[in-house]
Amino acid sequence: MALRSLWAHKLRSVLTMLGVIIGVAAVILMVSMGRGAQSQVRENMTRLGSDLLWVRPERARSQRGVAAGEVGTLSLRDARAIEQELAALHDGVAPEVTTSEQVKYFSRNTRTTIRGTVPIYAHVRNSPVVEGRWFDDDDVRRHRRVAVIGRIVADELFQGAAAVGQTIKIRGVNFEVVGVLEEKGESWLNPDDQVIVPLSTARRVFTGRSGLRMITVKARSREVQDQLQKEIERVLRREHGIDPGEDPDFRVRNQSEYLAALDTNMRVLTMLLAGVALVSLIVGGIGIMNIMLVTVTERTREIGIRKALGATRLDILRQFLIESIVIAGLGGAIGVALGGLGSWQVARMAGWQPVLPPTVVAVAVGFSALTGIVFGVFPALKAARLDPIEALRYE
Repeated sequence: MALRSLWAHKLRSVLTMLGVIIGVAAVILMVSMGRGAQSQVRENMTRLGSDLLWVRPERARSQRGVAAGEVGTLSLRDARAIEQELAALHDGVAPEVTTSEQVKYFSRNTRTTIRGTVPIYAHVRNSPVVEGRWFDDDDVRRHRRVAVIGRIVADELFQGAAAVGQTIKIRGVNFEVVGVLEEKGESWLNPDDQVIVPLSTARRVFTGRSGLRMITVKARSREVQDQLQKEIERVLRREHGIDPGEDPDFRVRNQSEYLAALDTNMRVLTMLLAGVALVSLIVGGIGIMNIMLVTVTERTREIGIRKALGATRLDILRQFLIESIVIAGLGGAIGVALGGLGSWQVARMAGWQPVLPPTVVAVAVGFSALTGIVFGVFPALKAARLDPIEALRYE
């Protein structure tokens, strides 16, 4: 009888389901997009190089506790000390300086990151070239003006033409393009949007003799990563004359810390988006309750007749509760299908794999059914408690 009643009012039933459909589809879409983005960023970060540690300058403190700035807190001497003393634990040390400049090729130009480093950066950051070559130690010693460019920079300046051998201008200085980097994909930074030059050249042309922006160290294995981090801190404390207990003027981070922070932030963002989407599901539940109350009022005489013929309160309660559960459950199933289709389409457009855990689907369908029960109980109880004599007199 409940199903026949829903079928008799098809349009009203569909419109009532709409709130639940939108709510469940929104939850599925938001969670899937959040998980997919998280997975893609983790994959891109891993492609930058595994088992990495980053040494960055930290704001040095003056004797009065006022920030004294970051200039000069890391130097080439620090990088050499790490490279020589911890050779058994690392697989490469790459000092870096960075700046942002306009890069020109005739009438075309783009603003990008200029990174000065050493040849081993290619191994440390897992950054091979697909065209040309990397610059070598001789280029660094002779301060040669050569550059390896990312795919985005190559596309912006050369638009499909060969880049290797061409001359670009950076801050009015000519640089020969000797290589084009393998495309990596965007992560928390974009390795495809950069120009890499010899460290000695970058310091002479762009940054002067100021300190390093970062030292990247590649551990020999994950097993020695924590030990290497402690040893780097020990070496740099000695080099900088920092006593135990004093705040260092540098910070050593490993890739695991960045990934853990990323996972935490993405989980919070996903939960926030899912919470916003759940609001529409609750609104859909209120719509179910509203329609069911109208239905009870419309069918008061029918309820009276059924009770007069022997229907119990439980029979009436069950009929109206089944109607609300069917509306919510069917709406939830349609919402899951639409949400899954939408997440697949968004992932395809964004270029990543959709991630839709089965637990999320189960929770979404279960919550939609629960919505039907919770918001259907009151109308069903109202129908079950109608007095048959009063119901028969209705209208």
